[in-house]
Amino acid sequence: MHKNQVCDSHLCRVCGFYSTEAPWGSSGMDPSFDICPCCGVEWGYEDATPTAIMSYRNAWVASGAQWYDASIVSDGLSLGERLKRLDKS
Repeated sequence: MHKNQVCDSHLCRVCGFYSTEAPWGSSGMDPSFDICPCCGVEWGYEDATPTAIMSYRNAWVASGAQWYDASIVSDGLSLGERLKRLDKS
């Protein structure tokens, strides 16, 4: 993997945030049910289907796509940069 690439299994399906732990487990089938610090989606619940992903993403973006967890420092990427990651996965 190129140093600027990220592992697709570590991306939030809604916003493209890179998590150090795979939100859906290493198999892609075992969700952690943790909350994404970027968009606030609960992995394994609110992102379980393509329709749910798009619905959550659209609502989050419409509300301003604000960083969800103020106790965690933002990764510094723009919304566009994160979403571009999902276009490649």
